[in-house]
Amino acid sequence: MSSPPAVTLTIAGSDCSAGAGLQADLKSFQHFHVHGLTAVTCVVSETANVVQAIHAVPPQIVADQVALLLDSFPIAAIKTGMLFSAPHIEAILAVLEKHPGIPLVVDPVMIASTGDSLLEPEAVAAIRDRLLPLATLVTPNLPEAEVLSGETIRSLCDLERVATLLRDRFGCAFLVKGGHLNGPDCIDVLADASGLHHFTDARIPRPGSHGTGCTFSAAIAANLALGLSLLEAIAAAKHYLTATLARSYSFTKPGHQIHALNQGTTL
Repeated sequence: MSSPPAVTLTIAGSDCSAGAGLQADLKSFQHFHVHGLTAVTCVVSETANVVQAIHAVPPQIVADQVALLLDSFPIAAIKTGMLFSAPHIEAILAVLEKHPGIPLVVDPVMIASTGDSLLEPEAVAAIRDRLLPLATLVTPNLPEAEVLSGETIRSLCDLERVATLLRDRFGCAFLVKGGHLNGPDCIDVLADASGLHHFTDARIPRPGSHGTGCTFSAAIAANLALGLSLLEAIAAAKHYLTATLARSYSFTKPGHQIHALNQGTTL
């Protein structure tokens, strides 16, 4: 009998179009050959072009999923995605706080690619005050970093300044993603205990796509579960995300065009 793979848990919403959310996370986990577990927070009716409805799973049911999985599997890393509300966050934290020491990657999913809000207003405070202090790494995109910091980001210098500010404010590493900035490259800035680090790849513009943030953070969590250092995990995840964008494809129907990441399973 072969040895079991490392185990990674995602606590996130379900995206019916399978481009983002826990479906994207599972594709990333499969690519890196880790066993993926899911705790579902919401069922979201969405595509890359529209968020039509959000149907929340009761907070206690979410907490039950997380508790059962932590008690049943040797989970080596956890990532959180769409958490929806303050009661959901509080219920999840009541479980996570009993299992310290597991690397936690927080993707603070606040705003969809369409611009739609994915968090109830009071949930932002719960993320800031309760969840982020437990994180190993937080991976906000530019709009989310602006919400968390109260600062405006218009340049690479702003990315570096805000990443440093957030690291110092919350006491954990922050990877502020620069995909929303203009320029030929996508530059993400990590602020950790050792300083600032840049992760750069050529920009691959893809209209009508979503799920890049979920894919990236899940890939980081998978590589942490495999025992890589934080810098190594981010570099491997960045390479994977760029490759999936380069291989992406589109679906077209009258009035609709959706670009999908090609999240293959071949390393």
